[in-house]
Amino acid sequence: MRRDVFTADHEAFRQLVRTFVAKEVVPHYASWEEAGRLPREVFEKLGSLGLLGMAVPEEYGGAGLNDYRYNVVLQEEAARALVTLGTVRTQLEVVLPYLLAYAGQEQRERWFPGLAAGRLLTAIAMTEPGTGSDLAGIRTTAVCDGDHYVLNGAKTFITGGLLADLVIVVARTASDPDDRRAGLTLLVVEDGMPGFTRGRVLSKMGIKVQDTVELSFDDVRVPVANRLGEEGAAFGYLGRNLPQERMTVAVGSVAQATAALNTTIEYVKERKAFGKPVASFQNTKFELAAVATEIEAAQMMLDRAVLELVDGRLSGADAAKVKLFCTEMQARAVDRCLQLFGGYGYMLEYPIARLYADARVARIYAGTSEVMKVIIAKSLGL
Repeated sequence: MRRDVFTADHEAFRQLVRTFVAKEVVPHYASWEEAGRLPREVFEKLGSLGLLGMAVPEEYGGAGLNDYRYNVVLQEEAARALVTLGTVRTQLEVVLPYLLAYAGQEQRERWFPGLAAGRLLTAIAMTEPGTGSDLAGIRTTAVCDGDHYVLNGAKTFITGGLLADLVIVVARTASDPDDRRAGLTLLVVEDGMPGFTRGRVLSKMGIKVQDTVELSFDDVRVPVANRLGEEGAAFGYLGRNLPQERMTVAVGSVAQATAALNTTIEYVKERKAFGKPVASFQNTKFELAAVATEIEAAQMMLDRAVLELVDGRLSGADAAKVKLFCTEMQARAVDRCLQLFGGYGYMLEYPIARLYADARVARIYAGTSEVMKVIIAKSLGL
């Protein structure tokens, strides 16, 4: 399949990422999964190669290329090697856009060099135990007290929260009974601030290499200088970045479905049943032909949306369509691939089992499939 998405610069970047993943990630990945986190050294090595600072302005040590296609390449190459760099993805594709869009000059000087170099790790804390997809229901509060906000509340399912030096926290600074979306503000909490504590590291079904934690804030005094953007404007900020967050999940879904297909093709050519390669059976051929067709359809849809995102033209409804289609496709594709492994597909020593477990959350985070359908239905006037 020909793809008209990438330039020669993107392909040169791809080769750099492929070499890094093969040398610095694959040999250690099993131990990182067992530990339940990516070590800080991974970020520092990525930073030393310039792989974390593509979108960071040059004056802070980055490349000044705010081009989402570099993020796509990073995800595709990780999936190609049958690994995932979830917390790296979150830093580059979910957290960094907020800092690029809303950080003031003083904040840029404080944080951007460390972000580009991989010395500062980040997370974003939106979800609360009682809110889920309902961001307007956030209860974490921040009360202004002079030149500080006093922050109180709890967050859960926070990717990368275990090692994060900077956590963007969505908090309620004002309450309006007629508009639940009003009064939300973004505050950057720094590691070591009194009252900021990390709770349980949550045990997940999949993506075990990505730490996911609970965070709590007990009278944390956050300087007003750590506020991102305007007070009370956070709901609008969150809405503007959601299309990219959803694209991020879709990119991973298609890349991982492709990886599942490739590893399954290799397996069925080698595995024998009834004295013949599993690949020789008509059912195997038909199943993999169907999977390959679905993946290509999703890839074409995704690639068009990537170009629209780069051009600033991707709507929220179109991003929802892409996420819905690509994540649902991934679920079908990985399930069909695992079936062709038979009992071995259920064994974690085979990558297909991990791909199967990792795929399940794609239809949940960054907005569930049901939320995507609501957004799409609204765009249809329903």
